[in-house]
Amino acid sequence: MTTDDKDRGRSRRDFLGVSMTALCGGALAFNLVLILALLFVIGWQGGRFFWQKEVLQLTLSDGAKVLGELHSSETIPADMEGGGGERVQIRLGNRDLTGNDFQWFDVRQIASRELPRDVVVLERLEWGNFYGRMVELKQGEALLASGSEAVWKAFGPLHDRKRAERAEIRKLEKGALGDVNLAIEKLRLAARRLELEKPAADERARRQATIDRDLATREAEYEKLAAELFAMRERLETEKLVMQAADGGRKELAVGAIVRAIRPNELSAAGKLRLYLSRLREFVADDPRESNTEGGIFPAIFGTVMMVFLMSFAVVPLGVLAALYLREYAKQGPLVRMVRIAVNNLAGVPSIVFGVFGLGFFVYTVGGTLDRLFYAEALPTPTFGTGGILWGALTLAILTVPVVIVATEEGLAAVPAIVRAGSLALGATKWETTWKVVVPAAAPGILTGVILAMARAAGEVAPLMIVGMVKLAPTLPIDGTFPFVHFERKFMHLGFHIFDVGFQSPNVDATKPLVFATALLLILVVTVMNLVAISIRNHLRKKYAGSAV
Repeated sequence: MTTDDKDRGRSRRDFLGVSMTALCGGALAFNLVLILALLFVIGWQGGRFFWQKEVLQLTLSDGAKVLGELHSSETIPADMEGGGGERVQIRLGNRDLTGNDFQWFDVRQIASRELPRDVVVLERLEWGNFYGRMVELKQGEALLASGSEAVWKAFGPLHDRKRAERAEIRKLEKGALGDVNLAIEKLRLAARRLELEKPAADERARRQATIDRDLATREAEYEKLAAELFAMRERLETEKLVMQAADGGRKELAVGAIVRAIRPNELSAAGKLRLYLSRLREFVADDPRESNTEGGIFPAIFGTVMMVFLMSFAVVPLGVLAALYLREYAKQGPLVRMVRIAVNNLAGVPSIVFGVFGLGFFVYTVGGTLDRLFYAEALPTPTFGTGGILWGALTLAILTVPVVIVATEEGLAAVPAIVRAGSLALGATKWETTWKVVVPAAAPGILTGVILAMARAAGEVAPLMIVGMVKLAPTLPIDGTFPFVHFERKFMHLGFHIFDVGFQSPNVDATKPLVFATALLLILVVTVMNLVAISIRNHLRKKYAGSAV
């Protein structure tokens, strides 16, 4: 072979090498662009959900008037009847009057558009938004204010007082009244436990008398608090706001049932920004309302984070101990290879199968046994023998344990043999070497597996629907009631909230932006949890850098 042939061959190899490098770099750049585009679309669609739009008053060609926000627009296909042109979708609100939140209008039917400054948008506890003008403010039969401007000035202080009253009602319901209800339930269970234990007659009579006395005291407290709650609710609905819709119809609304009142066409940019931040805070920190289509999603955030951390606490011992045995103690042979193959295959099992396993084993078998042994007085109402956050976390731990096993084995294999030999040469036992030398050095690899497991668990929905996740959980798994952490309670999850709002809501047009907002929040929650784990992993990697891990 001549020198020219060698040069040409080297040039071809160099060209192929550069081409493959460029191809790989281009593929990486393309993937990054797709990820950024996806995040931008989710962020844009979800972020605009909280921005207040101007409210239009449309006068139609037949003289009818319409109030609402411009939601979307589209071109009418030319092949449709009366095709061509454009139509707009207006969010009308006033669902309790018209039955529909949205309506399409052909642009050719619109005679004029206005931005009236006295139009008010009311966000309500029920029935969604109301668009109209304030007419009267009444307290019982007494007229407090009349006319749009006068009512608007009088409404603010009154509404602030009603919001404080509503907060007092919630405090009473979740505080004193809830405590009394819990005490009454405990006394009922104590009476049932007494029946099951069947003590001596005199002992039973003494204990039953104590229970009856305490029960009578608690029931009297409950009646007093219930009467107080009823009176507070009546006072909350005393003041009424009379609103006039675009068609001239009037609607009387309780001031206490109004969450927020705004005049969007009078808001400055700073005012809209303050309103945006207020709605964003409400979305993150408050409870949902109107079948999860309005309000906040704090219980779903809390349930997702708690479930992921419980899963992590369960999966780390399972995965790490299994990997330690397979890598450090088990005699390598056909049986160990079969176990590894089984672990790898387990990662490909559909997640719903794990949900069925969790229902049969954790809920019915383990939970049912716990109920029979420790909560017999509550039966047939199950305590642990029904879906709960503990069973959801353990089910996801079984689902993600193959990821942790594989990552841990890779981390253990990366620890140099000389490190083990040095520890053993200094007199350490096999266990001391494994626990104090090998495992800390392999910790970055272990945490890599945990990070992957957390990311997958946070997005799983199908198995959780079977073992404890619900549409709306009235109480959080952690509260101020002993034992403070309630593993038996059901929980909400961001993934299921996305499914519920996006596919189960009857008002799809209104909830579509909410789907994007919740998806963005789920991404942020997973990112924050992963960043915490990654920072710990990087710290350990620097700490054990000398061991060539």
